[in-house]
Amino acid sequence: MNDAHAQEQGPEPAPGPRLTLRSGEHGAAVTDTVWAQIGGTETFDRIVRRFYDGVKADPDLAPMYPDADWEGAIWRLRAFLEQYWGGPTTYSEQRGHPRLRMRHAPFPVTPHAKERWLVHMHAALDEAALPPMHDAAIRDYVERAALAMVNRFE
Repeated sequence: MNDAHAQEQGPEPAPGPRLTLRSGEHGAAVTDTVWAQIGGTETFDRIVRRFYDGVKADPDLAPMYPDADWEGAIWRLRAFLEQYWGGPTTYSEQRGHPRLRMRHAPFPVTPHAKERWLVHMHAALDEAALPPMHDAAIRDYVERAALAMVNRFE
């Protein structure tokens, strides 16, 4: 920016107070990603496998998944969630941009299917027993993402 323009705008405002998330009242600053804070791949794998245990037994959702590709489905969801929450970028490296709505377009994601999906995801998160702040953030995300995937109405 040139000096004349800077003078018209006035001085830059002082930065506001910095918020630092701490591990306890007097604990160290938390700088790791959510992925790292909740246990990395091991935790995400546990959540996703528990989720798919429910999906496999769900008469409404199981038919949307190819029987021969449960491990592929587990990998895709785990890798996507890991990347979203600050873990490895393997999902995008191997599959490109997530394009979630496009990838789900062939499947009848109705409001009922969304609710069934959420039942299994919430059960998996219940079992994972994440710290409350992380649990709330992930539940908020999956609720919004599930709603965004609805593409047909009953």
